[in-house]
Amino acid sequence: MHATAAPQTVSQDLPALQPGEDKLDPRHDPLIRRGRQRDRELPIRARLVLNDADPYICRMSWIAPEVERVDEPFTGDERSTLEGFLERGRYTLLHKCGGLTAEQLALRAVPPSTLSLLGLIRHVTEVERSWFRQRFAGQDVPGIYSRPGKPDADFEDVDPRQAEATYNLLLNEWDLSRDAICGRSLDETFTHPRFGPMSLRWILCHMCSEYDRHNGHADMLRERIDGRTGT
Repeated sequence: MHATAAPQTVSQDLPALQPGEDKLDPRHDPLIRRGRQRDRELPIRARLVLNDADPYICRMSWIAPEVERVDEPFTGDERSTLEGFLERGRYTLLHKCGGLTAEQLALRAVPPSTLSLLGLIRHVTEVERSWFRQRFAGQDVPGIYSRPGKPDADFEDVDPRQAEATYNLLLNEWDLSRDAICGRSLDETFTHPRFGPMSLRWILCHMCSEYDRHNGHADMLRERIDGRTGT
């Protein structure tokens, strides 16, 4: 949806935003420039996105939905405990993204790191497919983002215009991962070309660790973007 907006007012000490320039450049947004008080930095805020063809045409950015998480089971067998912790980790990542615009999700908010919340979504989508479907289930499915010569494309090639599709792709990959291990024993194995036999039990433990690690990254990114903290 496009709406005609009045010409943008730009502070005299800021360069005018030209079509095609980076909308996330802090020079163009006084809300994310360093504050006048020493060592105080203003939080990054949501805003309208300027159209490349006409700087006075704005569009509303897609916003990630708020997500409610369900606790892992506090009693139960090994399988339900492992899968419960994995589900908790999965939805914690989306919880960290809730309420942010596509542009905020793509923001590399902790330089010089290339990490972004959208990059984390892309990365875990790739990891889910790799361990559950390609390796354990032996499905002949292609990779998603990484490619020869660019192994970190999941983090490096983020595009806010693809944020909604990227988000939905992760949700779909979760369903496919669940299907790939449904009814399979924790003791079932596959042979990794480097490490040899590996069990489904190991994969579930590893994936819990994967989300725990990256949810820590998401904590820092989210606080840097809008100041939101919490579990």
